[in-house]
Amino acid sequence: MLTDADLRHLRRCVELAVEALEDGDEPFGSVLVSADGTALAEDHNRVAGGDHTRHPEFELARWAAANMTPEERAAATVYTSGEHCPMCAAAHGWVGLGRIVYASSTEQLVSWLTELGVPAAPVRPLPIREVAPGVVVEGPVPELAERVHDLHRRFHSAR
Repeated sequence: MLTDADLRHLRRCVELAVEALEDGDEPFGSVLVSADGTALAEDHNRVAGGDHTRHPEFELARWAAANMTPEERAAATVYTSGEHCPMCAAAHGWVGLGRIVYASSTEQLVSWLTELGVPAAPVRPLPIREVAPGVVVEGPVPELAERVHDLHRRFHSAR
């Protein structure tokens, strides 16, 4: 069961996804939160420049590796507007971050992109559990997933 704090952090992720969209980028946003509930770092997608590894979850994994002890990483939570892609799930697992909470799932995203006629990505869309099976994962969150769906509609209809 998600807490009010979980929902607050997820709402911030959606705000970051809006910022990405306003910057002309794909609408994804993520927040790294310590065990005591402090937001440590946040980011949004930055792939519009051509580097498709500039996902916020990947950036947060790198930040955590450079700035947190292994124990702090294991106790942290990554909140994100969309479930991690395989690249980001692998980074999360290799860095040893803890729980992941997402607003919308990979399955939902694939369905939305298909409905919008977006070509398939070059990397197979896998759920986090298939890439990093030891990570505790929670999501999707229906009341926020529909907002994320709308952001993807806006992004792809503008293309």
